[in-house]
Amino acid sequence: MPHYAMNLPTSVVITGCDSLPTLQQALDAARSFRPMSETQVSALLARTADAAKDGKYESYKTSYSFDGTHYNPKWLG
Repeated sequence: MPHYAMNLPTSVVITGCDSLPTLQQALDAARSFRPMSETQVSALLARTADAAKDGKYESYKTSYSFDGTHYNPKWLG
């Protein structure tokens, strides 16, 4: 299953590994990864556009419910 984020230019990908099997899974995914074509990316974005348009499923990005810096502006310096 292709992963869109890995299709983007990056020099580092950080993933949580709580066990050796999880680490092995991450290594296997990195070794076998093949970038999606522009057509595949466009099709994926078209299929997910309605779900993504208003942030309904990503309230950590669209509300202050999860924003520690909103309640602690001193953290920003």
